This record gives sequence, C-alpha cells and structure tokens, in this order.
Amino acid sequence: MTNSIKNYLKDHRSVHLDQLKDFLSIPSISAQSEHANDIKTAAKWLSNSLKEAGLENIQIMETKRHPVIYADWLHADGKPTVLIYGHYDVQPVDPLNKWHSEPFKPVIKDNKIFARGASDDKGQVFMHIKMVEAILKTNGELPVNVKFCIEGEEEIGSPNLYGFVENHQELLSSDVLLVSDTTMVGKNKPTVCYGLRGMCAFEIELKGPSHDLHSGIYGGAVQNPLHALTELLSTMHNNKGQVTVDGFYDAVQPISEEEMKTCMELSQDEDLKTQLELDALYGEEGYPTLARIWARPTLEINGLYGGFEGEGIKTVIPSEAHAKITCRLVPDQEPKEIAALLQKHLESHLPTGVKLAITWHDQAKPFLTPYDHPAIEAAGDALKSSYGVDPVYARMGGSVPIVELFNTTLGLPAVLMGFGLDEENFHAPNEHFHLENFDKGLESLVDFLFNVKEKLS
Repeated sequence: MTNSIKNYLKDHRSVHLDQLKDFLSIPSISAQSEHANDIKTAAKWLSNSLKEAGLENIQIMETKRHPVIYADWLHADGKPTVLIYGHYDVQPVDPLNKWHSEPFKPVIKDNKIFARGASDDKGQVFMHIKMVEAILKTNGELPVNVKFCIEGEEEIGSPNLYGFVENHQELLSSDVLLVSDTTMVGKNKPTVCYGLRGMCAFEIELKGPSHDLHSGIYGGAVQNPLHALTELLSTMHNNKGQVTVDGFYDAVQPISEEEMKTCMELSQDEDLKTQLELDALYGEEGYPTLARIWARPTLEINGLYGGFEGEGIKTVIPSEAHAKITCRLVPDQEPKEIAALLQKHLESHLPTGVKLAITWHDQAKPFLTPYDHPAIEAAGDALKSSYGVDPVYARMGGSVPIVELFNTTLGLPAVLMGFGLDEENFHAPNEHFHLENFDKGLESLVDFLFNVKEKLS
C-alpha cells in the first residue's frame, strides 16, 4: 500500500468511525416487520455512502422483501473484476437486559466499538466501502474493477438473493468474490477462509391426543409426546458423539493429512474451555476440536418445547411436542440427500402413539475453494503485509450459503477474508468489533485489490 493511501486512512480515521456509528445506529433487523422502514433507511444510507466513496451505477434493487444494493466502478480496462458481497441487516437484540450499552447507540471502549452489527456484518461492509474510497481519493482510480452486492436478508436465510443472482448474472459477472463475513482464528492471527459448512435445518412435531390431558386421569394410558420426542431424539447420536442416521457420513470428504495437522496445531482446548466456562469439551470421537468444527458434519438440537412452560407445575400430558434441529454439512454432503436420510430415520424410529410432521427450513451446500488459488494467495499476501505475521488458511464451522450460490451460478472462486473474532458476541448481547482489526483490515483490503491485479491479470 502506498504511503498516500495509508495516510488517508490515518487522517480520516475519526471521520470514518463517526460514519460507522451512524450506520450502526440504524436498527436494520430483517426478521422483524416493525423494522421494515429501518431496513429502507439502511439501504439509503449505504447508497449514499457508496456514492460518496466514488462508486457508480448505484441502485437500490427491490426484492419481494428487502432490497439489494448494487454499485460498481468499471474503468480498469483489461483488469480483473472483484465482486464484493456483504449484508446490512442484523440480528434481533434480545435479551435487551443483557446489554451493557444500547445496541443501536454505538460506543467505543477499550479500542472496541459496541453495537449490534459492529462485527456481523455492518462494520466489515463499511470497511469495503472505505477501502474503495481511500484508493479513489488518493489515486483517482482502482487497480481492478469492482462491483458491490449488499443484501438485507442474510440474517433470515437470504430467501430472495438466490433468485436475484439467477436473474442478474450478467450484471454480477466477475472474476472473484470477496466476502468479509467470517472470523479470524484468534487475535493477531489473520485468516483466509477457504471452506464453509453447509446446512440442513428442520423442525419436528409429534402429535398425540387431540388436546392436553389431565396426567392423573390419563397418565399410563396414552403416549406422552414429550416422552416420545426425547426417545426419538436419543436415536440420532451415540455416546461417541457420532450421528447414528444411516448413510449420514457416506459422502463426507476425508480430511487431508495437512489439514488434520493444521487442526491439531491450532486447537486450543484449554483456552476454549476457559472462554466458555466449561470443564470439558465434547464432540465426535477421534478428531481434534477444530477438525470437528471445520470439517466434520453435525446434528444439533437447537430447541425443545411442548406442554406447560409457565411458572410452577401443571399436571398435564401435552398434546404435542416440538424440536428444532440443524445439521452442519461438509463436502460432499448434499442437503437434499441428507434430508431424505433424516426423514427415513425419523419415520422408522417413531415411537407408537404419536404422529410425525417435519417442516424443512434452510438448506445450504458446503463450500470449498482450493487454497492454492491465485486469489487466495493474493489475500494471504495482503494479510501478511498488514499484520506482519503469516496468515492462517482455515475452514470455518459456520455457513454462508450465498458463497456456494455465487460459485455455482457465476463460477466465482471465493476469498473469505474476515476480520471479526469469535469472542465478539455477534448474534448475542454486547456485540463488538476490535478496532485494531478495523485498522489492519482496511490496509489488508486495499493491498488485496492491488495483489489481485498482479495475480489474476
């Protein structure tokens, strides 16, 4: 990075942070209809910010729910085009009483900025905009062509982005995808993510009697749906942490020796136990912690409910019971195939006296990019230059479904270069973003664009 760009970022840091505070002050919660106008406000804020940065052809493009913001700068003739993806919607803030400051009144403390969306993903989207601004304001031109695609529905599963990308393939056509919506593996451990797990999410409903029953009058004579549900769920794991659904692991791509070595070297079990206040970790037998998180599939019960949940005791046999479940998938598991295996397992293990209903939710394919791809190398070189240490090349345990979408539909290799940390409470109270990574991340992003010019031209 040139001294002029570095000086620009330094000289404008306080202005940029004030602008970021303005962005974070907008409660753009996509899941709650009462915030629909806030979503529109955030979209308008972004379009103005993109224009001020020097981008062109800015559009707020409507979908069936929340808009997608598009912008570009396409004057680098013969040079690669980088498509930058991010999202401006955020998670709900509950429980509000757990926040130490107002979630939409950003505060800076101990070189961290606290607000909903600070880390996931508004802070990092903002960095992309300021990356472009810094280069254009100092150099007058970008080293490569750039397109932005920023959506407002990521936190609700991106239901309309799939159709948007399918219908706008020419508009979004590019050479590489850049996403900053992943995390670093630790402090001062800059990370290039080359793999994400997929997802298969569903709900189970077990229906018993037509209505709740008095447990004294009917107890012992009818099946209790809550009992049946716990029995059914117990058939899905063994005591070695393995999923016991027939065929669940059949398509799983083995972990390479090099990746296994990396997982063993980076797994910090004692630190993780301390961070989570646990006396032991748990997972699939035979794999180090990071291998289980990054490269092995899971089946997790996310919620159980049924019967009386109020204060005190109500002696009933509930008429129904429910469970919410998500599976994280790895290459080469197909969500639809896993769903079929799950349905077969649930139907064949269903206890007597109840009826089963399954509601299918989010499905996303896993994603893997070869980490010797030139774009990945460009990211690694940029991170090393800014952080002064060798970057880590890693998979991540979470799912960013749109990455696979852009790869499949547009044929784009993906560079997942995020600057958040797992400890930053995204999706939880007191979300925050370390400003050290805001500063170094901006430098890394600038260097990445120049590196892409050299690596892909």
